[in-house]
Amino acid sequence: MSDQGTFERIEDSSEQRMFGPRAVLVCGLTAEEQETMAALLASFDDLPLSVAGPDDLDRPVGDLLSRPSGTGVGQDSTLARAIILSGLMHRELHEIMQAYKKTALSRPLWAALTPTSKAWPLKDLLAELNAERTALDKR
Repeated sequence: MSDQGTFERIEDSSEQRMFGPRAVLVCGLTAEEQETMAALLASFDDLPLSVAGPDDLDRPVGDLLSRPSGTGVGQDSTLARAIILSGLMHRELHEIMQAYKKTALSRPLWAALTPTSKAWPLKDLLAELNAERTALDKR
């Protein structure tokens, strides 16, 4: 999303870095699916992975992405299935999305942290992502 909260395409560039701390936050994955995601991310150097659960819905997204790697991992997440990426090189984002498509995991909502979404409670970001998905699916 852009700083204004609207969808914005991220170009495939090895020279541009996304906003925020280098991290991946996942929602809505079972413990087993989290293992698949961790294996997918293993080829990316120093990429912390954490999992959000129901107790995190009111926490700012930026805070969740700044948690220590492994937070929430191993516990099923009952939230909407989403992957929120931060601080990656644009090319890495595209590589992760392509690798994800090759897994048997269900289609997630995708987001990149922005200066605006950093302060949003997770529940608001998930609602916005769902609304965007619905609008895109209608096109």
